[in-house]
Amino acid sequence: MASAAHISRVRSLYKRILLLHRFMPIDLRALGDQYVKEEFRRHKSASPDEVKLFMREWEGYKNTLQAQVLEAVECKKPLFGSDLSDQKLQHFQDEQIGQLYELMLESTKPNQQFQIQEDNPPK
Repeated sequence: MASAAHISRVRSLYKRILLLHRFMPIDLRALGDQYVKEEFRRHKSASPDEVKLFMREWEGYKNTLQAQVLEAVECKKPLFGSDLSDQKLQHFQDEQIGQLYELMLESTKPNQQFQIQEDNPPK
């Protein structure tokens, strides 16, 4: 069973990512929130080695997104995302490649799939 400190760290990371998503365009936010929630749920029973890699990758995502949000606030020009290196892609499992492909298809659709209305814009 995971320690209280580990659970707290996972929850903190999860909440921080969802908070950072509030600064994204609404359609990307909805897609990102859904993906994050599914991934964190999917890894609840992961092995310790998988958990280390999972946390490292999501910490990296949080740091990248945080830097992009700060840059967007300063420049007033939001630009989100980054390229995956060939080295990282080589370590993906087939299921992950499929998920990445589905995510790419969803995020590049010309028309919004949902009619999403924002409650409160970020301050």
